Amino acid sequence: MQAKSLTLALLAATVAAVAVYPAFRGRAEDDAAAFVPPAPGQNRPKVEVAFVLDTTGSMGGLIGTAKEKIWSIATTMAQATPAPEIRIGLVGYRDRGDSYVTKLVDLDEDIDSVYAALVDFAADGGGDGPESVNQALDDAVTRLSWSRDPSSYKVIFLVGDAPPHMDYPGDRKYPEVVAAARAKGIVVNTIQCGAVAETVAPWQRIASLGQGRYFRVEQAGSGVAIDTPFDPEIAKLSAALDATRLYYGSAEDQAAMKRKVEATHKLSVSASPAALARRGVFNSTASGAENLAGEHDLVADAAAGTAEVAAVPEAELPPSLRSLTPEQREAVVAQKAAERERLQQQIASLAKQRDDYIEQKLEARGGAKESLDQKLYETVRAQAAEKGLHYESGPKF
Repeated sequence: MQAKSLTLALLAATVAAVAVYPAFRGRAEDDAAAFVPPAPGQNRPKVEVAFVLDTTGSMGGLIGTAKEKIWSIATTMAQATPAPEIRIGLVGYRDRGDSYVTKLVDLDEDIDSVYAALVDFAADGGGDGPESVNQALDDAVTRLSWSRDPSSYKVIFLVGDAPPHMDYPGDRKYPEVVAAARAKGIVVNTIQCGAVAETVAPWQRIASLGQGRYFRVEQAGSGVAIDTPFDPEIAKLSAALDATRLYYGSAEDQAAMKRKVEATHKLSVSASPAALARRGVFNSTASGAENLAGEHDLVADAAAGTAEVAAVPEAELPPSLRSLTPEQREAVVAQKAAERERLQQQIASLAKQRDDYIEQKLEARGGAKESLDQKLYETVRAQAAEKGLHYESGPKF
């Protein structure tokens, strides 16, 4: 009797949440674009972006900017029509004789894990002029898992302040590496940090060979960093959104997702409220669904029709569901789905208010025309259009 009462209560809560949701959604859509999950089996365009980042001692400010801005960059890219799948990767580089020459984080839709790796990047070493740019570019082109999809927008942003060593034996020099990138359909852009005169010519040549763009920013990156009064609440809602995940599958599957949860925890204790808010905004976009759920999330898979709660063997269920009856399991999953959608709509509404607040602050400053955010947006907008992706809303901050 007690189990039956619990089931009825959960079903009632779910029905109530779903019944209330359309009214709330109508209000949210007045303020922000509604979250629209991709249809099952929908063939979505891809955006694959690798940042090849100088991590020597002079780049501390830019690395700090990258840690704050990665979610803004992802959200900016997520604004395309149609909404793309987004994979981000990193190649940190220094020079021969430093603690490492290159450090790779492969292209991944799980941007939480990419961010968790970025947190460990620190500026150190270097100091003697040219760096191992050639090897960094070569590793980005040959060692990251670029798709073979010709319709995917594949792009590298080379970010640094020093020119490449052209005297190292065994290096493939950048003209050959960039030619290999173009053969794979990868555009190569260059971002010069600071004003070292010797860097200008090779950075411009790399961009020209890579059919990309060259631009320069201040040494610290010129990223827009504005905290808003909406950040703490969005960060709180984002944490609640994380709590709607229910991972299932084999022991190997659940171990992989445990690592994702650990990455989420790492960023939750290391990121600023503003960065956590940016992550919450991204996770509430159609493109952010993959980062939010990861793989083997029963809530997402049941909603997409790729898994049936009743068909999952008990040993592969999330531990919290194993002691429940089949009806209770269905009710919990449905309740989590309704809660997830409600939270996404709340975040979307607050995100619009956050955008308006930032816009007012930027207007008072005279705009953000020279910011890293604006220049990245303009570059992506122009290049992605060739792949049928259209951007109209401007950068997200």
